Amino acid sequence: MSLALRNLLFTLVVPGAVAVYVPLFVFDHGSAADGWSFAPALLLLALGAAIYAWCVWDFAVAGRGTPSPNDPPRALVVRGLYRHTRNPMYVGVITVVSGWAALFREPRLALYALAVLICFHLRVRLYEEPKLAELFGDDYARYRARVPRWFPRLGRREG
Repeated sequence: MSLALRNLLFTLVVPGAVAVYVPLFVFDHGSAADGWSFAPALLLLALGAAIYAWCVWDFAVAGRGTPSPNDPPRALVVRGLYRHTRNPMYVGVITVVSGWAALFREPRLALYALAVLICFHLRVRLYEEPKLAELFGDDYARYRARVPRWFPRLGRREG
């Protein structure tokens, strides 16, 4: 199966479930936002989707893999958004869920976004960081020292 198809299938199943299927089909919601609140909600949705897509592209092109733990990148991906934060793909998914919460003005979706963020943080700390340290050794240690886990550093950047 081609790398593009593997990335698409993973995206439809895992991030699709977390960021689209659960928010749209599990949560009851009323009418969508309108007026001035509509545009920021759409912006969050589009921004989150763009972040995720960019990260999948970098996983495929630079890492020759997918976001799936069963088919991970073969090389440490440190380009694109990964130059600014170690977990931009998760940030993209949370941004999409936040966009749904804003679009439907649904507090339960905002709580769901928080719960997903906590789960992502635990996964990163307990599984991904130790696994990446094991797989990529000193390269990952240097990357980890240079790039923050979640939020890009503001101000002066390294070259």
